[in-house]
Amino acid sequence: MQAASESDGGSPVFVLLLCCFLVMGVVQVVRPQLLWKANSRLQRGWVRNPEASEPTSKGYAMNRVVGVIFLGFVIWMLVQQF
Repeated sequence: MQAASESDGGSPVFVLLLCCFLVMGVVQVVRPQLLWKANSRLQRGWVRNPEASEPTSKGYAMNRVVGVIFLGFVIWMLVQQF
């Protein structure tokens, strides 16, 4: 008999969502500029010059640190599913 708290495997949708987060985390660590370029279009109505709001090299370094922490969390969640 299996305890209620034990999992019999992860939900396929949840695992797929975690895999998407994993890809986003890898992009954030490897090329954070791509995420900024993708999201800078959302600033067009609110910021006068979106290109001027691009992060500095220290800002990108901080994005990479946060991306590594995020990747660790996502990988931990994926391991917990199996």
